[in-house]
Amino acid sequence: MRILGIDYGDARIGLALSDASATLCGRAWTLTEWNLDRAVDAIADVVRTEGVERIVLGLPKNMDGTEGPRAQLYRDFAGQVEEVTGLKPILWDERRTTVDAHRILFAAGQNAKKRKKTEDAVAASLILEGYLNFKRMTQQ
Repeated sequence: MRILGIDYGDARIGLALSDASATLCGRAWTLTEWNLDRAVDAIADVVRTEGVERIVLGLPKNMDGTEGPRAQLYRDFAGQVEEVTGLKPILWDERRTTVDAHRILFAAGQNAKKRKKTEDAVAASLILEGYLNFKRMTQQ
C-alpha cells in the first residue's frame, strides 16, 4: 500500500510518497501551483499513477494542541482532496515539521534560498514518517 504525505501551504505543497510496503518514505518533492483546483488535480494524478491507497495531510495545531485559525482552511483542502481522489485524508498533527525541516536542511548545508525550494518536501516527509511510525507502533 502506498501512502501519500502532504504538507499543504499557500505557495507550495510538499508531497512525500511511501514505498510500496508503506514502510519508508520513498521520495519527496514540491508541487508549486497557485491555483487550488489544479493543485488538487495534480495530487489526484499522483494518487492514480502511483497507486496511492491512503493520504496523510498535515494539520496545523498550536503548541498546546488546540487548532489554530488555519486549521479550517486545511480541513477544507482535505475535503477537496477527498472529493477528487475518493480517499479521505487522515489529518496528522504537523507541529514543528517546518521548523524541523529548516533544521535538517540547514544542517545539510543548504542556504536559505535552496531551503525555501525544498522545505515543503522535507516537511511532507516528516509528516509521512510520523504517520508510518505510528502505524508500525499501533499495527494499523
